[in-house]
Amino acid sequence: MLDTALFGAALKNEGFDFYSGVPCSFLKDLINYAVNEAEYVMAANEGDGAAVCAGAWLGGRRPVLLMQNSGLGNAVSPLTSLNAVFHIPVLGFVSLRGEPGLGDEPQHELMGVITGKMLEVMNIDHAVLSVVMDTALAQLDAASKIISLGKPFFFIVKKGTFTRVALRDDKKPPAMENGPRRMDMLRAIKEGGGEDAVYLATTGFTGRELYELGDGPNNLYMVGSLGCVSSLGLGISLALPQKKIIVIDGDGSILMRTGSLGVTAYYKPASLLHILLDNRAHETTGGQFTVSSGVDYPLLARAFGYPRSVRVSGPEELLKESAAWKREGGLLFIHAPIRMGSPEKLSRPVIKPPEAAGRLRAFLGVTE
Repeated sequence: MLDTALFGAALKNEGFDFYSGVPCSFLKDLINYAVNEAEYVMAANEGDGAAVCAGAWLGGRRPVLLMQNSGLGNAVSPLTSLNAVFHIPVLGFVSLRGEPGLGDEPQHELMGVITGKMLEVMNIDHAVLSVVMDTALAQLDAASKIISLGKPFFFIVKKGTFTRVALRDDKKPPAMENGPRRMDMLRAIKEGGGEDAVYLATTGFTGRELYELGDGPNNLYMVGSLGCVSSLGLGISLALPQKKIIVIDGDGSILMRTGSLGVTAYYKPASLLHILLDNRAHETTGGQFTVSSGVDYPLLARAFGYPRSVRVSGPEELLKESAAWKREGGLLFIHAPIRMGSPEKLSRPVIKPPEAAGRLRAFLGVTE
C-alpha cells in the first residue's frame, strides 16, 4: 500500500494542492487527505468536478480530479469538449471498481472492464497506480511532466492502494446527533404508503435498509446511476398515472442531478411522492461532507415548481405526510433530515437487478 500522507506530500511538492471530485470508497483516504491538508471542492457530480479543476488551472493552480469509475461517464463531456478543446490539463485519479475477479457490486461489472478503454478513446494518457512508493513517485513525476505539456493524465486506482486517513473533526459533516435514524424514517414511509405503492430507493444504505425492512415486488433498489432515482420515478408515474410512486432520495444523489427537480415539477405526475433523506454526507464512501448543509430543500423544490414541499422532523410527521399524500395524490416533496449511521451487518439485496426490474413490471401489471 501507499502511505497516503507521503504520497499526498509528493503531490504537493509537484504543485498539486487543489482537488475536486466526488467520493469513492477506493479513494476515500486520498480524498480525506485532500480535505484535511489541501483545498478540496466537493463537486455535485464528476463533470462539475472536471469543470472546477479546469477553472482552477486557468487561475494558475495544478488541479487534481478524483472520482469513481462509475462516474467517469459524467466527466466525459467536459473532458472531451472543455479540457480537450481548450487544451486544459488535469491530473485525474479514477478508481477501478468492478475489476475482473474482484467480486464487486453488479453496477461496477461493466465499468471495471472498460475504464481503461474509455480513457484510451478520450486520448487520455493513463496508468495503473503502483502500490510500491518508489514506483508510484516515478509515475507521478512522469505524469507531472505530461501535465506540464498541457495534456491530461489519469491514474487508475485499485482497491487497497492507500493507507487509512481519517477526516479531521473540523472537516466532518455538520453533526445531527439527535436526528432520526434512516431505518425509522423508512418504516414510516412504508406504513404511510401501504402495500400498493411502488418504492424506489436510491443507491447505497437507503436501498439496503429498505430491503432489510422486508423485500417485495414493489421495491426497486437502485444500484449505481446516482441521482437518477427521481427521474426513474417520473418515467413510471407518467407511464402509469394511476399508480402511487414513492421515490426515496439522498442528498448526494439529489445534488448530483438537481435539474431533474425542474423536469419533474414541469410534468407534474399524478401521484408521485419525492422524499429526501438528508444526512449531509457521502456516508457509504467515507462520510465526507456534501454541500447539503447550505441548501434549503423545500424552498428549492418550490422554486423548481413543485406544488407542495414540506420539511419533517421525525417519523411521526413523515408518516402523517405520507398517509395524507396516499389519500390525496399529486406531487409532493418532503425533506427529512436524518443522522448518520446504519445498522451493523446490514444485508444486501440478493435479488439481481434484472430480476427486480422484471418483478416490478409484473407488479405494475405490465405483461408484454
